[in-house]
Amino acid sequence: MTPLLSNFSADGPTIPPPADLPRLPRRGRDSSKRDYGRVVVVGGSAGMAGAPALAAMAALRSGAGLVEMLVPGPVAAIAAGFDPCVMTHGLPGRDDGTFASDAFEEMTDRLRRADAVAVGPGLGRSDAVRWIVSRLWAELPQPAVFDADALWALASADAAARARHAGPRVLTPHAGEMLRLLGADPAAASPPRPELEAAAAAMAAAVDAVVVLKGAGTLVADRSRHVHNETGNPGMATGGTGDVLTGIIAALLGQGLGPFDAARLAAWIHGRAGDVAAAAVGEVCLTARDVIDALPAAFRAVT
Repeated sequence: MTPLLSNFSADGPTIPPPADLPRLPRRGRDSSKRDYGRVVVVGGSAGMAGAPALAAMAALRSGAGLVEMLVPGPVAAIAAGFDPCVMTHGLPGRDDGTFASDAFEEMTDRLRRADAVAVGPGLGRSDAVRWIVSRLWAELPQPAVFDADALWALASADAAARARHAGPRVLTPHAGEMLRLLGADPAAASPPRPELEAAAAAMAAAVDAVVVLKGAGTLVADRSRHVHNETGNPGMATGGTGDVLTGIIAALLGQGLGPFDAARLAAWIHGRAGDVAAAAVGEVCLTARDVIDALPAAFRAVT
């Protein structure tokens, strides 16, 4: 399943981690899987079962003790086939392969045991999805990452609604998703990067969340701090790498890092894994699975 894994070593990219980069604590010899967090990924739809699976596999590779996927019933068998280490639960779905509204009750019941949640990879778009995402945003007490189609759903909420949430939140938009959150056309020409970053930092302060604005020099911002990430390469501009980042952030949240520290370390690890993978397979051939396979080398650089 991972034929290139042996090629992914810490050799190659040598950008040292910043001295103040957050780190995970060393694991105790007497610890168990329950000490490292239960991560639950909410996502998937017809044709997009791989997106939550990528996030889940990245969370496993990033140290999560237990990882579950909650996906619509019609795609559960497909999603479950990607990795036997991930627990998969199929919830009520619609004919179009997205979640039905009545999935919410069982979803929230299963989420009660989570230490961290990732919402959005491959989630699809419907009125039911929008309603589910808005409820999860407002009511989940656990730290949660909202990405992909969850950002589409949140774009329809006003600023006051986004500021009301029960737990720590991380948003991970790319430029187009950021424009949609700002009420602009995501297909329009993007403003200069500094303007978009200023808007992302302002949004982080307004909604009391961490915003990870993806792209070259990814910005990580909360209401009082911001930092640019230095790792990563153009080969990572390929489908699924954002899902991988979501899984890494969720895993670090589940292991006890705060939202800003989890997002910052995850951005560095994600980019470093991309750099290690690109050194092995080249930027043109890089895929999201390669980034997951290179995560061990990336983590060795900060442990």
